[in-house]
Amino acid sequence: MSAPTLTQDPAAGERRPRKARTRTPRTPSAGTGKALRRNLTAHGFLIGAVLCFAFFSWYPIVREFLLAFQKTEDGRVSWTGWDNFVTIWNDPAFGQAWRNTLWFTALAIVLGFAVPFVTALVINEFRHGQGYLRLLVYLPVMLPPTASVLLFKYLYDPGYGMFNEVLDVFGIPAQQWLQDPDTAMLSVVVASTWMNMGGATLIYLAALQSVPGELYEAAELDGAGLLRKVWHVTIPQTRLILALMLLMQIIATMQVFIEPFLLTGGAGPEGSTTTVVYLIYQYAFNFNNYGAAAALGLILLVLLAAFSAVYTRLSRATEA
Repeated sequence: MSAPTLTQDPAAGERRPRKARTRTPRTPSAGTGKALRRNLTAHGFLIGAVLCFAFFSWYPIVREFLLAFQKTEDGRVSWTGWDNFVTIWNDPAFGQAWRNTLWFTALAIVLGFAVPFVTALVINEFRHGQGYLRLLVYLPVMLPPTASVLLFKYLYDPGYGMFNEVLDVFGIPAQQWLQDPDTAMLSVVVASTWMNMGGATLIYLAALQSVPGELYEAAELDGAGLLRKVWHVTIPQTRLILALMLLMQIIATMQVFIEPFLLTGGAGPEGSTTTVVYLIYQYAFNFNNYGAAAALGLILLVLLAAFSAVYTRLSRATEA
């Protein structure tokens, strides 16, 4: 115990002892307990999300990698090495599927990448009714994909489809949209573009509205027209969004399946709409060759991952 100290009493002029101050131990506050519970709750949600992601994403990737080098016969699993890859390489449909997929991707970039951007440019010029136009553009995305595809299958019908009715008004002969090898893939791309352009249009529109208006005013003072303003102001200011959307567009179109499967039965006339993912479907569910299906899926995975890495590296080099 510390000794008491003396203090001077100004009234009596005497010194009196002063009590020493004692320090009380600190107790955890209520705020600390709330913060601890909050952190535990956040970590619980995070762990749950990681477990779901691992089960539904990482595990299928690992399982696919193993299946690509395995073969199952009569319930017995055996390692086959590169036999599954040799099987799909010697399949005549392998090359055709890759050519059709690349052709679909090229057409989808021309339509599915350019059309939403142009649509966003047009909507951005409206001062009134933008909310209604955004809703109108996004409506196809809210429809179930199967319903949208079946709607286009009805429109493409060679007998009573609306597209041939429009051609008949202008005196143009009816077309076999989905039955002709020359027009089947283009018809699939048009349907896919209409189904998926709503989300991309809204992303482009948000990027356009973030461009400072002073840049357009300066371009107008320099005598720039609409196309020059788009080329010299809009595209440079939104290049990051454009690059990201282009990457996502290529990855998505390389995995196309629903549209050709429902519109043309998958293969299409003379195999004109056979894609890589549809070939994977055939190996797995028509031929019961899960090893070959996994091998082809692994090839697609590696190619898309390599393309994404190279594209990202080139984009960073361009920005630097």
